[in-house]
Amino acid sequence: MTSTKIDATLAALEETFSDDRERAELLRRARQFKSSWIELAQALTEARKNGRWKDWGFETFDDYTRRELHLRQETVDKLTGSYSFLQRRAPAVLDRDGVAAPLPSYQAIDFLRRAEERADAPREVVEELRRKVLDEAQPIMQVAREYKDVVFPIDEKTRKKQDAAGLKNVAKRLRELLAETRAVPRRLAGEVSESLDKLLESLGSEKTEEEAA
Repeated sequence: MTSTKIDATLAALEETFSDDRERAELLRRARQFKSSWIELAQALTEARKNGRWKDWGFETFDDYTRRELHLRQETVDKLTGSYSFLQRRAPAVLDRDGVAAPLPSYQAIDFLRRAEERADAPREVVEELRRKVLDEAQPIMQVAREYKDVVFPIDEKTRKKQDAAGLKNVAKRLRELLAETRAVPRRLAGEVSESLDKLLESLGSEKTEEEAA
């Protein structure tokens, strides 16, 4: 379902349940959460705690947020987790209007929250990350690129697997495009496809050797 259709669906549901103030309010905030995620996060946190979704005919909180609000469980967990983190660790951020004072994204807050939970993360790095996220409201892509390898290090074997998976996806997609395109000579496309086959075969062989070890 596209974002436009979801918005229309949520708007219709908001009208349908207009006599239930809390339910309609959650639907309204779900529609607007990209520009005001804290409002939605607060409402979700309260709804999860008071269990009103049971009165609305849903078996679980996840069932409610997924079916009615069209939010993935991962998104809900990040929203509520980030809101709870700010309540405990930086309550002043919750009072910002997002104009005079920048409001961090919930993704960046979630990144900071997980970093602070890691006992092995360098404290001086975490403090620097905290300033970047809370004071400067730097976007998640920027802080993740700068701090991910430091606060969430991965071993060489895992990194190799991730790199191999990425190469496989790109190689397979390029091979599919070469089979369909007329932008390059067929002979060249065939030669490149053969090289891609060799690359994929090599990556498959490396996986087999690792599994055998």
